[in-house]
Amino acid sequence: MGRFEIGSDTIRAFIAIQLPEEITAFIRKIQEGLGAYGFKVRWVRPENIHLTLKFLGDITDENIRQTSRVISDAAGEYAPISLGVKGIGVFPGVKRPRVIWIGINGQTGELAGLQKTLDGKLEAIGFKKEKRSFKGHLTIARVKGNLDTRRLIDAMKEFGEYESKTFIADKVFLFKSELKPSGAVYTKLMSAALGAKE
Repeated sequence: MGRFEIGSDTIRAFIAIQLPEEITAFIRKIQEGLGAYGFKVRWVRPENIHLTLKFLGDITDENIRQTSRVISDAAGEYAPISLGVKGIGVFPGVKRPRVIWIGINGQTGELAGLQKTLDGKLEAIGFKKEKRSFKGHLTIARVKGNLDTRRLIDAMKEFGEYESKTFIADKVFLFKSELKPSGAVYTKLMSAALGAKE
């Protein structure tokens, strides 16, 4: 488990799969292409984009120990997962978008299974279960103002069929999240290999 200082305070934490550099580079190209449309958005730095499986909120030192055990247990039940990046979408919808995201393809059933297993095991130690069904996605931008619906639809059509090479997700990470003036800083607290039964 990684070293970190926490004291009696809590930290903001989340569980995620880290993306390899080739996927980060692919996302950067999509962002640059979308940038040509002049949308009023705040782009997420590609190196800060993760495939989030569970946002934990503020947790304590004891929570970290329990959560680390849960992550190891859940990861051990799944083999490495083959995934890719494809498609553009928005939440909650094209009329009033707040977030622009890129979709995940490949072994999405296994990915959803991993998330569901994690969620169930986390519920057993006191975390709230997710109300919405899991949809793997990568947030690439947050909308600052109103976007022209027609231009947004055009952009989604242009980049909707862009597809990355596949990558193997073979580790799950527990990240600490710190919001600083320069942006979010993420620190790895621990990782567990998929398929590594203890």
